[in-house]
Amino acid sequence: MEKKVRVRFAPSPTGGLHLGGVRTVLYNYLFAKQHQGDFILRIEDTDQSRFVEGAEAYIFETLKWCGLEPDESTLHGGNYGPYRQSERKDSYKKYAIQLVEQGQAYYAFDTPEELDAMRTRLRTEENPSPQYDHTVRMQMRNSLTISDSETKILLSEQTPFVIRIKMPVGETVRFNDMIRGEVSFDTSTVDDKVLLKADGMPTYHLAVVADDYQMKISHAFRGEEWLPSAPVHILLWKYLFGLDAMPQWAHLPLIMGPHGKLSKRDGSKYGFPVFAMNWKDPKTGEQTEGFRERGFTTEAFVNLLAMLGWNDGTEKELFSLDELVQSFSIDKVHKSGAKFDFEKAKWFNHEWIKTLPVTAYAKQVKSLFAEKGIVLENDEYLEEVLSLVKDRCTLLADFYEHSYFFFKAPREWDLSAVSPKWNEAKATFFTSFSKTLLSINDWNAAALENLFKQLAEQAAIKPGELQLPLRIMLVGGKFGPTVFEIAQLLGKEETSERITAALYALAQEQ
Repeated sequence: MEKKVRVRFAPSPTGGLHLGGVRTVLYNYLFAKQHQGDFILRIEDTDQSRFVEGAEAYIFETLKWCGLEPDESTLHGGNYGPYRQSERKDSYKKYAIQLVEQGQAYYAFDTPEELDAMRTRLRTEENPSPQYDHTVRMQMRNSLTISDSETKILLSEQTPFVIRIKMPVGETVRFNDMIRGEVSFDTSTVDDKVLLKADGMPTYHLAVVADDYQMKISHAFRGEEWLPSAPVHILLWKYLFGLDAMPQWAHLPLIMGPHGKLSKRDGSKYGFPVFAMNWKDPKTGEQTEGFRERGFTTEAFVNLLAMLGWNDGTEKELFSLDELVQSFSIDKVHKSGAKFDFEKAKWFNHEWIKTLPVTAYAKQVKSLFAEKGIVLENDEYLEEVLSLVKDRCTLLADFYEHSYFFFKAPREWDLSAVSPKWNEAKATFFTSFSKTLLSINDWNAAALENLFKQLAEQAAIKPGELQLPLRIMLVGGKFGPTVFEIAQLLGKEETSERITAALYALAQEQ
C-alpha cells in the first residue's frame, strides 16, 4: 500500500447496533489489522434531533464485547480528534463557503413552507417525490436566482439558509469499487443535496468527506445503501481536495432477512436477535434482545458475521478472530446480499461452545444460573460440569437445562417411568448399591459402572433395567449425560443421598 491504511467506522448515536453495523466494523477492523493499519471510530452526531441518550456508550460496549476495539476514538484518543462530529462543527462551514465561492454550491433561503409548496406543485404520478435538483433550482429562492447584493443582504440579516451542492448536468461520475468494480452515475439524476444545514451543522455528505480527509482515511467500507450518494461525495472530493486524496471505497452487500433487508422488526417478528447486545430505547422503553443475552459467545458472533457475505474460497467455516485477520480479503466479499439464517447462526455457536475452553464462558453461565436463583461458588466444579455437558448446548442458556441438577438435588422425580416395573428386588439392589458407594476408594465413572454391573449380576437383574431408575434418582428425569459420569461429578455422599431420597419417594408411592 502506498500510504498507511487507516479505516473508520462512523455510526450515529441513534440506537442499538444492528448486525449490519457490526459487520461493517468487523470488515474495517480485519482490513486494518491485516495491513498493520489503524481502525478509527468516529461518532457522527451532526443530526442532533436523532441523538439518543446512551447510544454512544452502547456502541463502545458492543465493540468491546466483540473484541473489535478501535485504535482511535472519543474514548481511546488519537492524533486526529476530536472524534465526535459535533465537536468539529467549526471545521465544516469553511468548506461549504469555499464551494459557494468556487461556484459549485449555493445558498438556499427557501422556507419549509416554500419547499412544501414546490413538492405539492410538482408532484405527479410519475414523480411522487419531487427533488430539489437542476430542473427545480432556478424556480426557487437561492443565490442562483437572486442577485449577489440581495444574497449579501439576506446573509447580513441572518436569514436562515442552507448550502446546497450544485450538481452538474449531463456528466458521468465514475469510481472503482473494491467489491463491485467500476461504478458510474449520471449526475443529472442526482438532486442538489444540502451540505450545510440552517443550524450550521453539516449533513453527512459534507462531514464524511471533510472528516475522512482530515483523518487521513485510506479506505472507506460502508453499506451499499450509500451507493446513491457516491456521486455527491466524489464531486466533493474533486472540488475540495482532489480525487487523488479520496479513499478507496468498498460498498458492502446488504444483510437480508426473511423478506427483504434485515430489520429490527424481523427480530421481533421471527424471534431472533438483530442487535449485538440488548438495547432499551430510553424514549419508548422498548427492549430489543441481543445476541449476547440470547447466549452467543463472542467468537461465534464474530465468526457468523464474517461469513455473512464473505468466505475465503474454501469449505472452512470456523475462524477465530486471528484467523480472520490472516484470511480476510475485501475482494472476496460478495456483491449480492447475504441471507441471515438464525439456524446457521446457532450452528456456529454450538461449534464454538464445543471448541472453546469452558473458562471462556463460565462467567456468563454463572450469571445465567444466578438469574435462576442458583449461586455457583466452586469454579473448579462448575468447569467440570460445563466440560461434561457442553457438547449438548447450542446457546449458553442451554447450560442451565442440561446441568442444573448438578447443583440442586431433585425434589421431584419422574416416577411414572420407574413405578410400573418397580419391585422389591430393585429396591433391595439400590439400597445395597447406595450403601456400597460410601466405601469405594476409586471414585470414577468406569469403576462405578463396573460395581453397578457386578451388583446387578449378583442380584440377577439386567443392568439395563436399572440404569434408567438410577438416572431418574440422580437428576429427576430421563435426561442428562452418561449416568455414571453424573455420579462421578456428584461425589459419593451426594449420589448416595439422592438414591436414598428417591427410594423413599418410591416406597411412598407403592
